[in-house]
Amino acid sequence: MEANIFLQLAILFGLTVSIAFVMRLLRQPLMIAYIISGMIAGPLFLQTIGGQEETFNTLAKFGVVFLLFLVGLSLNISHIRNIGKISLIAGLTQFIFTSTSGFFILRMLGFSVSSATYLGVAITFSSTIVIVKLLSDKKDSESVYGRHVLGVMIIQDIIAVMVMLFLTTNGSDMPLTETIKIMAFRAFAIIGFIIILSKFLIPRILDHVATSSEFLFIFTLAWCFGISSLMNWAGFSLEIGAIIAGISLGSSPYQSEISSRIKPLRDFFIVLFFIILGSEMGITNSSSLILPGLILSLFIIFGNPFILYYTFRLLKFTRRNSFLAGVTAGQVSEFGFILIFTGVQLGHLNGIELPLFTIIALTTIFVSSYAITYNEQLYKWIRPLLDTFGLDRFQQKEQHANIYDVWVVGYHRIGWKICESLAKEKKTFAVIDYNPKSIAKLHRRNIPAFFGDVADVEFLESIPLEKAKMILLTIPEPDDQLTIIKHIRMKSESIYIIANLYHTNQLEELYQAGANYVMMPHLLGGQWISQVIEERPWTKKTFIDLKKEQREEMKLRFTVGTEEI
Repeated sequence: MEANIFLQLAILFGLTVSIAFVMRLLRQPLMIAYIISGMIAGPLFLQTIGGQEETFNTLAKFGVVFLLFLVGLSLNISHIRNIGKISLIAGLTQFIFTSTSGFFILRMLGFSVSSATYLGVAITFSSTIVIVKLLSDKKDSESVYGRHVLGVMIIQDIIAVMVMLFLTTNGSDMPLTETIKIMAFRAFAIIGFIIILSKFLIPRILDHVATSSEFLFIFTLAWCFGISSLMNWAGFSLEIGAIIAGISLGSSPYQSEISSRIKPLRDFFIVLFFIILGSEMGITNSSSLILPGLILSLFIIFGNPFILYYTFRLLKFTRRNSFLAGVTAGQVSEFGFILIFTGVQLGHLNGIELPLFTIIALTTIFVSSYAITYNEQLYKWIRPLLDTFGLDRFQQKEQHANIYDVWVVGYHRIGWKICESLAKEKKTFAVIDYNPKSIAKLHRRNIPAFFGDVADVEFLESIPLEKAKMILLTIPEPDDQLTIIKHIRMKSESIYIIANLYHTNQLEELYQAGANYVMMPHLLGGQWISQVIEERPWTKKTFIDLKKEQREEMKLRFTVGTEEI
């Protein structure tokens, strides 16, 4: 059995790589490759996943949890306050209009009230997984429209929980209102407990845990799975639990490092998720469902974005942000399959709804993947039409990452003195360090500081190094310096990079990688003492003065620079 699943994974990923290579040549979204791989590997063709469906579904669930944990990690409490009201209004408006319109369209197509109700609600929910993955790939998660779309997705997830709660408690011994009260009590108790932990206990734990990258990684996994399980016990989905787990760590100074450690896990498992999703999309042979499927798909691809666009315009968003937000809603969610399957189990549906929804899912996810990936190009194409309505009266400011003149990598040894000089020269600068005490100290002095490992390319991608004028590396490890130098040189040739070595072994390697100059402390120390010998008299007073200057420097260091707190 173990050998079998490894063979299945090898076949799946081999097939996915082949199709992804073709998609790359055609400049198409890689998500399409994942879904096509799943369809080929599923029951329609190769049946590669046969016999291990439960195992693969579990692995895919990990991808969803990690993906949404990272979403929560980027949505700290201040973001929630800013987007909460707007996301609630947009989410509820979109749900009401889409479900109502979908219901009447289905009734006109001859579907029963029960089928129209289930399908009308099912097509309302957009796929959080698809949207988050594509926004992350485009690095739009932190844009104005990206943050609010993620807020709308959270509102949709909460509505989905309420819908499932109604269906699963309808007809049970416990009244629906009683069930909701119990869930609300559990949710408020757990969230209150998480807030208390996040405010008073977790920061102290993280300060100790962050001294080891492995320790921080293990703690993060335990926290993510633990909070997700608690919320699941309270009656909510694992996905909502994962978002809350991420939000609770979002304000931590170690957020960037946590994110960089989890991303590789997310990428592995989320690929499996889309492969499994593709494998479950069996195409029905019933030609009678093709026409209704295409009509509903067109409604979702064009109607859903229009509803969201118009809602955001009423909420005073720019045409561009409203359009980009609307485009994201042009597909159905994996929740729709769960909802319809539940309806079949409860005897409310006759079975044709699931293959119909499969047609809708296939069509909308394919089209929407392209629409979200190329949303800026679509907006430029449609902008002349929108401009006929006159100038845009609304504006939103995008929140761009801060740009610094200088980045100082490493604070403990040489970096503290460099920071003092930069401050005197009134240059904007930020510090990267892997010592939690240094980060805490810098934050107390209101110096921008980022906790992270410069050997981690995922972490380097999360900060705007390529916008700086100079990078000063004071860390002793040559290999880590090579990583960051190569990363910067891939993005910019104009930045001045000053590296640091304690021996000559890799001097030429650093220069070949792109360093403009390499400091060597022993040579600089020799140069300094040489100047003392040449320029100052050999008297007792000279060395008393030098000792006094040294003590003043050390006093500055321990009171301002690297004191132990």
